[in-house]
Amino acid sequence: MSGEAVVARELTVAYEDFTAVVDATFSVRNGEALGIVGPNGSGKSTLLKTIAGLLKPSNGELVVLGEAPRRLAAGTIAYVPQVEAVDWSFPATVWDVVAMGRFARLRFWQHFGERDGDVVRNALALVGMSALSDRHIAHLSGGQQQRAFVARALAQEPKVLLLDEPTTGVDAATEDALGEIVRRLAADGMPILMATHDLDRVEQWFDRLLVLDRRVLALGTPREVVESGAYAAIREHTHTHGHLRHDHEPHLAHSAHPEIMGSG
Repeated sequence: MSGEAVVARELTVAYEDFTAVVDATFSVRNGEALGIVGPNGSGKSTLLKTIAGLLKPSNGELVVLGEAPRRLAAGTIAYVPQVEAVDWSFPATVWDVVAMGRFARLRFWQHFGERDGDVVRNALALVGMSALSDRHIAHLSGGQQQRAFVARALAQEPKVLLLDEPTTGVDAATEDALGEIVRRLAADGMPILMATHDLDRVEQWFDRLLVLDRRVLALGTPREVVESGAYAAIREHTHTHGHLRHDHEPHLAHSAHPEIMGSG
């Protein structure tokens, strides 16, 4: 499957007193995994929430599968938030959590049926959580919780998958499993956008990499982005100033790195 699944042109997203994303222009093809890197406060989560339709653009154009995100049918876009953004105290098993992903696909008169159960079982199997389906979600490790929420997203049978730093705080086995899931889904034609802090494995995970610090600083294959120097600037800035950031203009090092636009 070919074609552009997500297209942003001069996309700007602002809160009341702060502009989080400024003039972002990029596209994501069907069957492509795009990594989005940058320190906290750089607009990664805001960008994903806007693509998911949770936030409205302030300016510019955003098209997902040929439509504005909010005009798409429920379940078309699956968004997996950061683990720390989830309230884990609610009384639900892993099965319950993953089954919630089916609700977006059910009409108000429809009941959870045999096919829905099959989809949930397949999603659990894909993330390696079948044996824990009866476990309370609060009793899982961070990595297991993350797998459960990825399974819930997959149970939606989405056409676009958005992942917000799914490897933060997870064990190595979960990280490996998530990487395999991303590559498998992309190979099957799914467009995937994933925010991450893990700069060491981007060549394994992604077809292209977008470096974001409110503005798009670089966009290309992981190798192109590394060679552009923008990747190193983000790494240096993150190590020097830490991940926790708020309002921040791109520092001087950014201006020395031309934007790399990936081909195709």
